[in-house]
Amino acid sequence: MKWTRAAVLAVLVAAVSRGAVVAQKKSLTLEGARKAIAAAQAQAMRSQAHGVVAVVDAGGNLMALERLDGTFAAGANISIGKARTALLFQKPSKFFEDVIGKGRTSMVALNDFTPLQGGVPVMVDGEVVGAIGVSGANSAQQDEELAMAGAAAIGNGPAQVTYFEKGQVEGAFQKGGVLFDAGEKYMVHASRREAAGVAEIHEQDADILYVLEGEATLVTGGTAVDAKQTAPGELRGASIRGGESRGIRKGDVVVIPAGVPHWFQKVTNPFLYYVVKAR
Repeated sequence: MKWTRAAVLAVLVAAVSRGAVVAQKKSLTLEGARKAIAAAQAQAMRSQAHGVVAVVDAGGNLMALERLDGTFAAGANISIGKARTALLFQKPSKFFEDVIGKGRTSMVALNDFTPLQGGVPVMVDGEVVGAIGVSGANSAQQDEELAMAGAAAIGNGPAQVTYFEKGQVEGAFQKGGVLFDAGEKYMVHASRREAAGVAEIHEQDADILYVLEGEATLVTGGTAVDAKQTAPGELRGASIRGGESRGIRKGDVVVIPAGVPHWFQKVTNPFLYYVVKAR
């Protein structure tokens, strides 16, 4: 049968009328991969953690990988495996670790499969464009937190729910520090004080405090004495002159807007409190 131009055009028009046969896909750039790694590493350094961060594209191909000093060598291959697992199944790799832990051990026979917590897909406008995997942080939970920080730096997909069990929270309060870091959006601190502190001014962050245990004398407002910049947007001073003093105890909530000096003049040992830093 000889096809005429009219016949060919008719077939093409019919195909188009039934729906598109080619779809446009978003793709992750090398700049985006590097931005994700930088965000994950920044959170690792804030948390005093090690780690290897790997980013793969929508086909599971490695785009970029960096290892923080002090991270064990095998972390590189593990982080790549976590990223590919999250990409190919479009789910956090922890999902499969949990499934296997509940008895479905046959899944370990799958090829190119790393069912360990620490891999998350990267989504842009509802489309998976790649994935990020982290290995070698202080815990499996922290691996995932670093990966989520990296994914959040370039993606806008649905947020991942982060859960901290009781033991993790208690452990965080034993030493005090960042419990969760959402980058430039907000941070949650499990804070611990055993003695009076210095005056603090956060130029960009508001502090929302909830007292969990103990009592303190908190001074707010006034002027920080001998204030010096210790980091971008952060100032510290010896004390506060002319501020308002109030006693706070278990169950109290205090909201300190950005730029307002504040100082824990006296505290019981220990004084435990949650802090949400919001911008």
